[in-house]
Amino acid sequence: MALLYRLPLPLLCRAKISTSFTPVLANPSLILHPPAILSAKCISRKPPAATAPHQKYVYPDPIPEFAKSETQKFRAELLKKLAKDKETFRDDLDKVVDVCSEIFSDFLHEEYGGPGTLLVEPFTDMLVALKERKLPGAPLAARESLLWAQSFVDQDWEVWNSNPHN
Repeated sequence: MALLYRLPLPLLCRAKISTSFTPVLANPSLILHPPAILSAKCISRKPPAATAPHQKYVYPDPIPEFAKSETQKFRAELLKKLAKDKETFRDDLDKVVDVCSEIFSDFLHEEYGGPGTLLVEPFTDMLVALKERKLPGAPLAARESLLWAQSFVDQDWEVWNSNPHN
């Protein structure tokens, strides 16, 4: 046996506010849908904005000098980090770091334009390239590369651009 309740539902149409009573059954297996009178047009009280269109933020072009400097820093830090795991990389450590550094450098030279433009794509490219070349530790190298970039690239960009000598 279902109990019948009447609940007031406010309807907002333009500046007019009215109340309608809608029967609601207290039966958990019954799915109720809102009345058709509640539409997006009816609920919105604001007229469409006639303001100027939103301006799109344009990211700056990559800076080759920054890309070169950051790639050198990346290479040194990645080499130091991965060298701690000699058993994984064996004699291929330099090759792994070279592949990651080349991909990272290409990204910085061609796509990175400051905070908000660090993409995951170059790091997945690293993983794929290392696996294709059958180099050891591909997931670890790609992950460490990504973690380093997330921690330092945007911050280094800000420092680079705040220095008047650059």
